[in-house]
Amino acid sequence: MTVSYERRDAVAVVTMNRPEYRNAQNSAMTYALDEAFTRAVNDADVKVIVLAGAGDHFSAGHDIGSPGRDVDVSFERKAVLWWDHVGREGGDLRFAREMEVYLGMCRRWREIPKPMIAMVQGACVAGGLMLAWVCDLIVAAEDAFFADPVVRMGIPGVEYFAHPWVLGPRAAKEVLFTGDRFSAQRAYEWGMVSRVVPRTSLEDETFQLASRISAMPQFGLALAKKAVNQSEDLMGMRAGMDSVFGLHHLAHAHNAEVSPDALAGMDARSMKKASS
Repeated sequence: MTVSYERRDAVAVVTMNRPEYRNAQNSAMTYALDEAFTRAVNDADVKVIVLAGAGDHFSAGHDIGSPGRDVDVSFERKAVLWWDHVGREGGDLRFAREMEVYLGMCRRWREIPKPMIAMVQGACVAGGLMLAWVCDLIVAAEDAFFADPVVRMGIPGVEYFAHPWVLGPRAAKEVLFTGDRFSAQRAYEWGMVSRVVPRTSLEDETFQLASRISAMPQFGLALAKKAVNQSEDLMGMRAGMDSVFGLHHLAHAHNAEVSPDALAGMDARSMKKASS
């Protein structure tokens, strides 16, 4: 089971459950997350959703090398109305898959009408950032670290390109230009993280915050969330993501022509080594 679901009073807890692979996200996990989030939205007694990662790490990002990688498997498309990527070739295949599984799903989850809190420990890298960023609040353990190292592949950031909005333009450029890890404290200083707490207090602090939020009127919370999201979009967030998604796929196509593959020959091990 790649994702687990439980209820704690008015809080739904959705937990990524591939700790042996640092919760790397394959498509099976993506759709299991979507099913769990849908369940939480449809439960009238759920007021807040907490997204967690089992084990030592929140998420090391997209699955680009585990035995469970399922890039060539068909799944029911829910985020965008487009054809299946399986059976397609080249940019057609990659564009169709990433528009659905990465950008489309993250946008779908950002619009969930209930407050979401990411409870982050350990690694929150690349695709892990995308999952944390679709949440409304991020509570991070002191040992949490963050990075978007995909410029090492010649790609201008992950598909859900929220960097300038969640980090600010200059911090976004530093994160992208260097590919370096940044700490939970640095993320807090940049305004990306809501709270930084000791690892031993992470769960208690997160659920205390969730409980406090759950005391508010459900419809009021939904409208407040929508108001902030709409304001971000008026500041160009959605249009910006669309434009950068095109650059992202230009980079993939360029890599496919001048290097061994669309990832510039990088794999999970080489990316981890370069970022450590």
